[in-house]
Amino acid sequence: MRLIDSHAHLQASAFDADRGEVFAAARRAGIERLLVPGWDAGSSAAALGLAMEFDGIDAAAGIHPHDASTATPADWETVVRLAADPRVVAIGETGLDFDRMHAPAEAQLANLRRHLRLALDTGKPAILHCRSAVGRRDAQDMLIAEMRAAGFGAAAARGVFGDRPPAVLHSFSGPVDYAAAALDMGLAIAFGGLVFRKGEEASAEVAALVPTERLLIETDSPYLAPPGVPRNSATAERASGVAGTAAPLTSDGTAGFRGRRNSPEWVRITAEWLAERRGATPDSIGEGLVPAYDATFRRPTT
Repeated sequence: MRLIDSHAHLQASAFDADRGEVFAAARRAGIERLLVPGWDAGSSAAALGLAMEFDGIDAAAGIHPHDASTATPADWETVVRLAADPRVVAIGETGLDFDRMHAPAEAQLANLRRHLRLALDTGKPAILHCRSAVGRRDAQDMLIAEMRAAGFGAAAARGVFGDRPPAVLHSFSGPVDYAAAALDMGLAIAFGGLVFRKGEEASAEVAALVPTERLLIETDSPYLAPPGVPRNSATAERASGVAGTAAPLTSDGTAGFRGRRNSPEWVRITAEWLAERRGATPDSIGEGLVPAYDATFRRPTT
């Protein structure tokens, strides 16, 4: 099965002990494209370092909404400088998080706006994180309003991106009409381990709506690990953090990994979920993923 992982933080310290092994396992699992986004200046530089080290890794540079109020002007200058490198294929991750609110809303909005401008300036799609508190949708509604105000879905973005997606809704979360508004603006939508969590049931309906050419999957490693890895598998042993110790079983006899380290190879679990929701085979879903990735992100040709 052909696979991609359009969002994996392989530069995170969770992978310091076995980063090369994790990437090799991703390759063996069928992953042909892997995008490593930054969340601040240092992690963005580290993402580019991985793109330089490993064939098949692309980078993105940006400042996460959690860091919106602590990032300095020098940090932003670093992001802008990194964004000029052809191995940096996207801007982000950025966006809005009104759930945990590690930064004030005003700082998050200012941070989002400068990323959207940079995406239009560079012709590199923005990677968008968006979360609201349980039972709310204020972040999703604000994100759509900000994108429209910046010219996404209008001539400003079309002149730069043409038919390419000008942004990606990373690790989709939200109501169906939010997804419809994003699709109307030409965005791509990526699904990850969040779809398996209670309260994210709308994702199943959205999964059936996304055009194949704008459909992506991801892990958000080392976060959002999905359920379903069989007991005693190599991935279960790595997830436990102790060699030879399987992760605990869930009620359906599979190993559950919430709170455990996620890895790119597990993106296949989301691909299988996606195939089921779209009434397709995993192989047919896989055949669309690499072209969708390449249609979204302009990768260096050499």
